[in-house]
Amino acid sequence: MGLKKFKPKTQTTRYKTVLDFSELTATEPYKPLTRGKKEYSGRGYKGQISVRRRGGGHKQRYRIIDFKRNKYGIEGRVSTIEYDPNRSANIALINYADGEKRYIIVPEALKVGDTVVSGADVEIRMGNSLPLKNIPLGTNIYNIEMSRGRGGQLARAAGAQAVIAAKEGDYCLIKLPSGEIRKIHEECYATIGEVGNKDHGLVTIGKAGRSRWMNRRPKVRGVAMNPIDHPLGGGEGKSSGGRHPCSPTGKPTKGFKTRKKHKLSDNYIVNRRKK
Repeated sequence: MGLKKFKPKTQTTRYKTVLDFSELTATEPYKPLTRGKKEYSGRGYKGQISVRRRGGGHKQRYRIIDFKRNKYGIEGRVSTIEYDPNRSANIALINYADGEKRYIIVPEALKVGDTVVSGADVEIRMGNSLPLKNIPLGTNIYNIEMSRGRGGQLARAAGAQAVIAAKEGDYCLIKLPSGEIRKIHEECYATIGEVGNKDHGLVTIGKAGRSRWMNRRPKVRGVAMNPIDHPLGGGEGKSSGGRHPCSPTGKPTKGFKTRKKHKLSDNYIVNRRKK
């Protein structure tokens, strides 16, 4: 999928780029596999803003994606390739031999009419899903389970791919897109290939209004606010804030670790993405 540029008739179209959507074969989703999606604008159950700069945005319907790929041994044919507003990757509607239809994340080079299947001993082919223990070393994979039967959680964004680096006992060492190397049980399923729509990261937004379409509100610097609104606010003329960067509640925002200890999860990290 390539990028489309515009004639510079205005200052926004001079830099704006969009995907040409040449790979898509359908404009409307398969209605039974969609459901309504409520927007919360960054607010919690009390109605108070917990995530700033969220709000507005285009109305969307959620597409129900098959991350588990648990139609074992039943071959499915790619019916359509569609846009999904809820993720950077495109999705494919699969018609299975038993009549059921499901959505999956589209790997690179998968076309309409191709077949996919999942199972313990299926062919090593683009779009097929099988356990890590049956996938050769060095194979590109995506949609990787972290625990058996839970469904794929890792490497699902556009252009993402992970690699099976080694196998030790009951575990496989997976090198993730971030550079992190993690141990995952060999019985967990993964899909062969890499996620399509690689050009997603090359898109230039071009104008503020387009960010508003995507549920992103404007970002105001703390030093431009009043002292009552932000710890960095106030001062005569332009100021640098006078202290380390922080949030409106005073929590440091650069280099301050906020991740809680996950003893069970940390045991499976062989090499962190950050040194």
